[in-house]
Amino acid sequence: MRVLVVEDERVLADAIATGLRRETLAVDVAYDGAGALERASVNEYDVIVLDRDLPKVHGDDVCKQLVSQRYPARIIMLTAAGELDDRVEGLSIGADDYLAKPFAFAELIARVRALGRRAAAPLPPVLERAGITLDPARREVARDGRPVELTRKEFAVLEVLLSADGAVVSSEHLLEKAWDEHIDPFTNVVRVTMMTLRKKLGDPPVIETVPGVGYRL
Repeated sequence: MRVLVVEDERVLADAIATGLRRETLAVDVAYDGAGALERASVNEYDVIVLDRDLPKVHGDDVCKQLVSQRYPARIIMLTAAGELDDRVEGLSIGADDYLAKPFAFAELIARVRALGRRAAAPLPPVLERAGITLDPARREVARDGRPVELTRKEFAVLEVLLSADGAVVSSEHLLEKAWDEHIDPFTNVVRVTMMTLRKKLGDPPVIETVPGVGYRL
C-alpha cells in the first residue's frame, strides 16, 4: 500500500512516515498543500493522511480538489480541531475519515489500513494462495503452516502479489506500491527482492516470472 503523509510540522510528519514504513507501507511526505497536489499529480496513492491546517494550499482545498478530480485515494484528515462541527465539516468536503490530534499511532495505523482496503477491491483480512498465508494486521506470513520471517519490503511485495489473486504484477506496479518516490525506477531492487523472497518461501517455487511482463503467484 502506498501512502502520502501531508503535514507541515516536519517532526510529526517524519515520525508518522517512519512509523508507517515500519508497518511495511510505502510512504511519501509533503510539508504543504501545494506539495501534496504536486505529488498526487504524478503518483497514485491508496491513502492520503492529510493535515487540515496547511500552508500554501489549505488542507480543505487539497481535499476538495482531489475529490473533484475523482482521485482514487482515500483521505484521512488530521487536525487539532476535534469538535463535532469540525469533524462534520471535514467529512462533508470529501474526506473518508477524520482523526483529531493528539492521536494514538496504533489507531492511525488501523484507520489507514481500513481505508486502504476500501481504496481497492475488497480483500479478506488474511490473504491466502498456494499455501501462503499473509496477515497484514499481525505482519505474519506462513507457508503450509510454517512461519516465514520476511523483511518489510519482502512482506510488502508478497502482499501486492497475493492481492493480485493470480494476475500478473509488473515490476513498475511493485515499485509503485512497495517503495516510495525516492527509488530509482531503473534499479534492480525488485529482482533482488524477488530472489530473496523466493528463497525464504522455499520449494517448490510459487512465484512465477512472466518474461517481459512481471511476476505471478
